[in-house]
Order: sequence, then C-alpha cells, then structure tokens
Amino acid sequence: MSAPQPRPEVFSVASYVGGESVLPGFEKPIKLSSNEGAFGPPPSALAALAATGEKLHRYPDGSSAKLRAAIGEKFGLDPAKIVCGNGSDELLSLLIQAYGGPGTELIMSVHGFSIYEIAGKLAGCTVLKAAEQNLTTDVGAMLALVTPQTKMLFLANPNNPTGTLLPQSEMLRLRAGLPEDVLLVIDAAYSEYVDRPDYDPGIALVDAGENTVMTRTFSKIFGLGGARLGWAYAPLPVIDVLNRMRAPFNVSVTAAAAGIAALAEPGWLEAGRAHNTQARTRLEARLAQLGLEIHPSEANFTLVDFGSPARAAAADQFLRARGLIVRNVKSYGLPSCLRITIGTDDECNLVAATLNAFVHG
Repeated sequence: MSAPQPRPEVFSVASYVGGESVLPGFEKPIKLSSNEGAFGPPPSALAALAATGEKLHRYPDGSSAKLRAAIGEKFGLDPAKIVCGNGSDELLSLLIQAYGGPGTELIMSVHGFSIYEIAGKLAGCTVLKAAEQNLTTDVGAMLALVTPQTKMLFLANPNNPTGTLLPQSEMLRLRAGLPEDVLLVIDAAYSEYVDRPDYDPGIALVDAGENTVMTRTFSKIFGLGGARLGWAYAPLPVIDVLNRMRAPFNVSVTAAAAGIAALAEPGWLEAGRAHNTQARTRLEARLAQLGLEIHPSEANFTLVDFGSPARAAAADQFLRARGLIVRNVKSYGLPSCLRITIGTDDECNLVAATLNAFVHG
C-alpha cells in the first residue's frame, strides 16, 4: 500500500535545533545557548501582555499598523516599508519562497545562519556557500559565486554564530558588485548591540534602490524571543510581495502589544547595549587570559575556540555538569568552538570561573 509522499527537498535538510534550555539534575540551569536578552522582557512589555488577556477572543490587526508605526517612530523609518512577522525567520523563509525556487541559486557564507540553507533547500534552491576570511564574510568570495541563476544573497551582519561584522564600505562593495536583479537580504538580528561608527544595519542600502531587504527581531535586546516577533524593512514592491505571501494574522495580539511597549521602554535599548559591550569585553579578556582563542564579536555572544573538537566537547560537558548551557556549534562546521551568550554580570562571572576551573583542573 502506497502512502502520500512529500517533495524530496523535505529530506534534504536536517531539522533546525535551537539552543537547549533543559539540563537534567538542574531545576533552573543557566541558559547561555540561544543569544536571548540578558535581562528578559522590559517591564512595560510584561504589563502590556497582561492587559491583552481580555482581547484574546478578537483577531489581531492583520496589517500590524500600530506596531509598524511604533517601529517606524523608534528607528526613523517609513511604516509603509515595514512588514511584521512571526519572528524574522518567517520573513526570511517567505523571501526565499517568493524569489527563489527550483533552478535558482541562493548564496550565503560558509558559517552563515543555518536557516538560510534550510529554507533555501526546502524551496528547491541550490544553496552555495562562500569561503570566509578569519570567520568573516568575504565579499570577493561571495561575488565570485554569482551566476545568471543567482537570485538571492543572504548575509547576517553581525553574523551568527561567529559574531563578526562587515563595515559599511564592504556592504556597499557587495551591493555594487551584485547584479541589480539579485536580492540582497541583510539579517540584522544583532544590530542593536553594535556600537561602531562604520556600521549601518541595512537601512541605507534599502533606501538606495529596490533590491535590498533588512530583517530585524525583537528576540534579542528586547527580550521577546518567546513572543515570536520580527520585521523587515524593504522597498515597497518587496513589501507588497511579503504581504501577499504571509498568513493573514501572522502577528498575535500579545506579540504586537509586547513589541509596542518594548520599543517605548525608556533607555532599555541603550542600557542593554552598554551592558553587553562591557560584559562581553570583560568575559573575553578573562577567557583569553586562560589561553583560549577568542574570535572578536560585535553581537551578544562570544565564540571561544578550544583548539580541538575533543577539548570543546569536554569543556561543554564540564559547564553542563555545573548547570551552565552554552552552544556547541559543530553543526556550523566549528567543532572546536563553543558559542557563549552574554548574560548578566553574575552569569558571565560564573562562566569565567567555571572555565578557569576547567583549564586548570
């Protein structure tokens, strides 16, 4: 007896596996595996969530008009060029479905965010990965992969899981070197943590033409990973495409209310960025003093190289045995590394002390 069969592309990818949050033997392990915000949601977002309870029997505003207006006001953007989604992952996947497909190519860096490859292969795209230099996106290597079949190029800036960043001069060189009909998608999930004058999250390139998209998320500095809320800033023709493809009510009442409130929380973004910069710098310095190789990061995590896959695995187990969960990134082709989210000062101090015990144990 035959059974219904899915498209073969479904079996070309492994299921995405997020950072672990449960550790046997620990009721409340310290989770530093998913790059979540160090301080949880803003108080105003929690209050907004509580206030939405009496409205849960009503469908949300399908256009997310108030949320788009709040995003536009916060970042100085035209709300008409914003579309919101169930996390930025949804919008990334919709872009691939809209502009990719069988017979097309999608280019990404070899250590780029795995969702690009998963969504690309599921859509039937051929996914090409460009080599990097010092775990940093190599614009020349990416441009060398472009063919007439190339329709999209995905770039996280800063990149996950490496934390590296391309300055605006390199982003301009990348866009100028791409054919006009190739869509450049800039995943700026960690942009709020960057404090460099030579950085632009993608706004300038979106405004410069009709072939660049910037995606952002509320899951990091705004502490709303569980709400599943993201957004894209794009030229109006791309916004039209995304609005045709997304589900009618893809942003819940609760997520929208929490997002609007989080954006308005006084000083939240600035305080989170300042803490992250200081805590990351201190943690990286302490780990470097242990003889560990630290890859410079501009995001809310650090990538630590232990020199060999076996030593990285041993360090991971040592941390887990003491209630600390970090991210093994062997699935990204970095088996000698662990990615460690920047948490609170107490959490960072515990990581440093535990790895000190591991190194000198």
